[in-house]
Amino acid sequence: MRLCTSRSTLVAFALVIASVNLGGCASSTAGNVYSRDEARQAQVVKYATIESIQPVKIEGTRSYIGAATGAVLGGLAGSTVGVGTGQKAATVAGAVAGGLAGNAAEQALTKADGLEITVRLENGSVMAIVQEQSEQQFRVGQRVRVVQLNGTYRVSP
Repeated sequence: MRLCTSRSTLVAFALVIASVNLGGCASSTAGNVYSRDEARQAQVVKYATIESIQPVKIEGTRSYIGAATGAVLGGLAGSTVGVGTGQKAATVAGAVAGGLAGNAAEQALTKADGLEITVRLENGSVMAIVQEQSEQQFRVGQRVRVVQLNGTYRVSP
């Protein structure tokens, strides 16, 4: 009986750790969010006028973290079922199912609504930049800044 309680506690603890890990995977691609590495870096600024704005969906990430976390949790949950050979089979089945579920959960948690913003730069060239939707409001005809750093572009009012 004590063994089941310990496993249940372990599974609950692992679920908490997994939710923290998956939440930490979600990083924003909004125009007003910068990574720590981008801070204090010189950026090229160009001015432009918005020609069109289209809503888009930004896919969720597919890293090993969701699948690995799910596999560990599924294996732990499966190990609490049955005894002997049945327990081993349940552990393996739980790990496989958990890995698939963890991968799907990571993708769902990290997908986002975005905008494809087409701008005409002052030199006449046209660019389309996709970024995550944020509280920033954009409208066609608006003058904006196009900021570039290491191949990453963002549009800001």
